[in-house]
Amino acid sequence: MRRTIRKMSLVRLTDRWAKDSTAKKLPFIADMPLVFLGAIPNKPGHGVFIGHKRGRVYSGHHISKFVELSEDEV
Repeated sequence: MRRTIRKMSLVRLTDRWAKDSTAKKLPFIADMPLVFLGAIPNKPGHGVFIGHKRGRVYSGHHISKFVELSEDEV
């Protein structure tokens, strides 16, 4: 089942990707959670995000690696 992430929602890495050893090296890991701005139209499956803590823009990351924060996480 494909998850839909709503624009302007707070997101985090999926549990699967957060456990991956390479996740610690991602440029946005210290800026989590991220705000999902939307998909890149000419690069399907990739999105634009803004770090919630530092306000940096991160683009071109796979949308499928993220999930919206639950009400309890917010």
